[in-house]
Amino acid sequence: RVVHRVGFSKADLPLAVPGGDRQSPVDIAVKKSVFDAELKPLVTSYDPHTCQQIWNNGYSFLVEYDDTKDKNTLTGGPLQDQFRLCQFHFHWGETNEWGSEHTVDRRLFPAESNPHWEQVRLTTGYADQTHSLHLLVLMCGNTGVFVLQDSIVEFNRFDPSCLLPGNINDYWTYHGSLTTPPLTESVTWIIMKQHIEVSHDQLAVFRSLLFTSAEEEVQKSMVNNFRVQQPLRGRAIRSSFTPFLQEAP
Repeated sequence: RVVHRVGFSKADLPLAVPGGDRQSPVDIAVKKSVFDAELKPLVTSYDPHTCQQIWNNGYSFLVEYDDTKDKNTLTGGPLQDQFRLCQFHFHWGETNEWGSEHTVDRRLFPAESNPHWEQVRLTTGYADQTHSLHLLVLMCGNTGVFVLQDSIVEFNRFDPSCLLPGNINDYWTYHGSLTTPPLTESVTWIIMKQHIEVSHDQLAVFRSLLFTSAEEEVQKSMVNNFRVQQPLRGRAIRSSFTPFLQEAP
């Protein structure tokens, strides 16, 4: 499933409080979402040659991009500014029964991908996408070299547009937080209605990654690297589409 995460201005950044009122992830209750005709189509632009490296950071793995120029950009949707792609990472489960952080009508997905974008006009701020794991179609031949924690491998060409579903104009959006420390409540999430398929073999490659347990100092399989869901606390979830009208016969 595709999800985007977008930051606010520096002045709007609240303290990172785990018990705050705008924590993520959440469940997307379709019937309770509110159609917003002001939500625009998303506009993306990518340069595959700006891809730099893959890094196993012990929690997930990151594919990092050069974000010093407007080579990979995201605009439109609920955004008022342009964002540049910095990196993307993933969350997945030990089985295909769970793994995603966000759910739709309580439906779990095996995984999410979170590309991270930085707001161009700020020195801080971010915008992220969350997608399913179509990436591994292109990475299966290389994953063995970054299985171990802290492994960094040069990776000079990857077009992240292949992670997008065919329809990027139907999505939900809400204000939330990072799902990893410091859990800062400075994020606008964009969850795509259309998800992307991933094979069992591709998910198995993710589950072959290793991290070192701080408590036991032994290597373990990197699985279930997601945060539990948080209460919505009255936040509105807006949609760019009217699903019941679209799906009517």
